[in-house]
Amino acid sequence: MSPLRSLLCALLFASTLPAWADVGRDEAAAVAQRVASGRVLAVERAEAGGKPVWRVKILSAQGEVRVVVVDAASGRVVG
Repeated sequence: MSPLRSLLCALLFASTLPAWADVGRDEAAAVAQRVASGRVLAVERAEAGGKPVWRVKILSAQGEVRVVVVDAASGRVVG
């Protein structure tokens, strides 16, 4: 396969994937921490309403676990 064809195939494949790169895992965790002060337990990729989101689990100082959903494209908290 020629290098140009390989590049075109890679670009075509990449264009069919969700846009996860707009807001990264670390940025989503920081957004969630600002909203729900506490320690980040987990950050997972997910979908909400057909759109890519980050589900961030936060442990509060009171011992409560809260899930904050961050839009992967805009970085805004969903819901």
